[in-house]
Amino acid sequence: MSTTESTASGIGPVEGASLYSVDNPAPVIEPPRKRTKKTPKTTRGNFEMAAWLFMRLSGVVLVVLVIGHLLIQLVLDGGVSKIGFAFVAGRWASPFWQVWDLLMLWLAMLHGANGLRTVINDYAERANTRLWLKGLLYTATVFTILLGTLVIFTFDPNIR
Repeated sequence: MSTTESTASGIGPVEGASLYSVDNPAPVIEPPRKRTKKTPKTTRGNFEMAAWLFMRLSGVVLVVLVIGHLLIQLVLDGGVSKIGFAFVAGRWASPFWQVWDLLMLWLAMLHGANGLRTVINDYAERANTRLWLKGLLYTATVFTILLGTLVIFTFDPNIR
């Protein structure tokens, strides 16, 4: 094979370098952007790594919380027919179930918002569109978390 032909992978030869040499076993791939003195050392790497890690950890915790929730609500203690206002009132009278539902609310909302933030970053092409979509997402997330937290902690079973 001569150095002017392309390989099976579709990558052509690098100018001035042999395709199959001991010193250069693969074509040289240039970095997409060379760093300059003005280039910051990190570009959102730490936040994105923390967001990625949060998705994995919150997903594992959510699996436990949701399966526990479904078992209690749908399988144990009479199933769906038992769920009513009195059931929820009795359940939220216990701080354990308040914390359980609060954790599930917060983790589910933050997990979902982080996933949607990633989708917006990937698919919204214009910066202005990304700004508005993420602003709406963050507003809806904060509103839902605050309203859900308020309901869980201020729930009064003696409504008349």
